[in-house]
Amino acid sequence: MTDHKVPIAGVIGNPIAHSRSPHLHGHWLRTYGIDGYYVPLHVQGQDLAEVFRALPKLGFKGVNVTLPHKERALELADRVSDRAALIGAANTITFQPDGTIHADNTDGYGFIENLRAGAEGWSPRTGPTVVLGAGGAARGVLSALLEAGAPEIRLANRTRVKAESLRNDFGPRVTVVDWHRVSDVLEDATTLVNTTSLGMEGQPELSISIDALPKDAVVTDIVYRPLITKLLGTAMARGNPIVDGLGMLLHQAAPGFERWFGLRPEITPELRAAALAE
Repeated sequence: MTDHKVPIAGVIGNPIAHSRSPHLHGHWLRTYGIDGYYVPLHVQGQDLAEVFRALPKLGFKGVNVTLPHKERALELADRVSDRAALIGAANTITFQPDGTIHADNTDGYGFIENLRAGAEGWSPRTGPTVVLGAGGAARGVLSALLEAGAPEIRLANRTRVKAESLRNDFGPRVTVVDWHRVSDVLEDATTLVNTTSLGMEGQPELSISIDALPKDAVVTDIVYRPLITKLLGTAMARGNPIVDGLGMLLHQAAPGFERWFGLRPEITPELRAAALAE
């Protein structure tokens, strides 16, 4: 007999069947020969607090949290990282040995690491970044870009008041641009980021002109279904370096895996294939 406990982690959401996280964490567990499990958990909002209390008793080391529970997860935590507090949402929960709940947000980290890995020599410090969208994903992106040294972020959202709210939260390096004027502020941009759902499967296309964008500017989309959105396809056709959104998912997952299973995993082509597998 042994008192060894198999570590368990998972991802909580509603719905959750579409999540790619079990594919990529399962790949890491198999690749590194770790005796552990990562499972999808469909949880209703009213049950989240009860689930958080129960999971450690069942052997869970932690969970990822996806829509629509990221804000509520932050509220339920005993300890919150600075970046999760700034973003106002948590995607990585760790159940500590003393019973406390630690909340972090690794979305911004995943975004930055994806760009660094996918666009050789990319740095947010080289010039203005144009960000489309002002939802929860945009908060993570803004936080990461500013922390990494972006000198100026031009933020555009279809509902201007949401963009203005983010500017108030993140400070003077963020300027708000009217949605219909996005094309006018691309001329000297070094990075263009789409954080909206426009271009995602089942959503309307993102329809903006990028004719004024310098051809050495990096274009990225946090959408990864499809991998090459209309925005990325247009940018690639005119010669811009592009970075798809799948890598953000992969990189944001690594810190949680390390905390729960004790090993820092690598981001590899095999992992990308596993994440995309049906």
